[in-house]
Amino acid sequence: MREQLAHVTFRGAIRERSVEPYLRVLRALGDRRRVKGVLLDISSGGGESIASTDFYLAVKRLDAAKPVVASIGSAGASGAYMAALGARRVYAYPDSIVGSIGVIHPHVAVRDLLRRVGVEVDLVHAGEHKDAYQGYRPLTGEERTKLQAVTQDTYEGFVALVARERKRPVEEIRPLATGEFWSGTRSLQLGLVDALGDRTAALEELSRITGVPVGKTVRFAPPRSFVERFFSGGAGAFADAVAVRVHDSVEESLFDWGGGLLR
Repeated sequence: MREQLAHVTFRGAIRERSVEPYLRVLRALGDRRRVKGVLLDISSGGGESIASTDFYLAVKRLDAAKPVVASIGSAGASGAYMAALGARRVYAYPDSIVGSIGVIHPHVAVRDLLRRVGVEVDLVHAGEHKDAYQGYRPLTGEERTKLQAVTQDTYEGFVALVARERKRPVEEIRPLATGEFWSGTRSLQLGLVDALGDRTAALEELSRITGVPVGKTVRFAPPRSFVERFFSGGAGAFADAVAVRVHDSVEESLFDWGGGLLR
């Protein structure tokens, strides 16, 4: 049986839609007997709270079955940092953005803007606060307090997770959990990552742990969508790349308006 190392690359915002295919890949790798270790090559500014938790748990469960080493690229921030913590070793480039341990719940009230352009919105609802978080009107003081409490609960869970994975007291992690980020170099000094190095260095560490040569590395990725397959090749590939880029730009712009908890 030829032993292998797996290389899984994730880029972009962490959302349920974008993460779910990777969760399936990670679960499948756990069952592949030939795969002795996995490199998680991740670069992301974070995303949805639940999706980030799912990502972390999938990495953590895989690492319980076989070694996982995480390599942070340009950014391992917020939910992406959480996901990387599921690995037994975390590498970062000296110039990587690391950290942003915090939670935010964007609430954009557009009522006055819509009125200025002549648009009136009627929200017919049952339940006193059902219309509170639709992004139409400002929050009342009571609603803001309740939302802050939910956000605080999620934040406390994030801080506790970082403390547990970095094997540090919560009291030492809390001063670092301000939503700020640091360079990879500073993150190593703060104990947020294990080592500095590029993806090759992280892969070499995985090879050392497993005893499988780096040359036996195989890339694994979710299957491409029908649209990606349909437009692959030639001018179609260029058109598809442009379309995907436009789609992603719009989606990223709208993402922070979604009203969900974000890590």
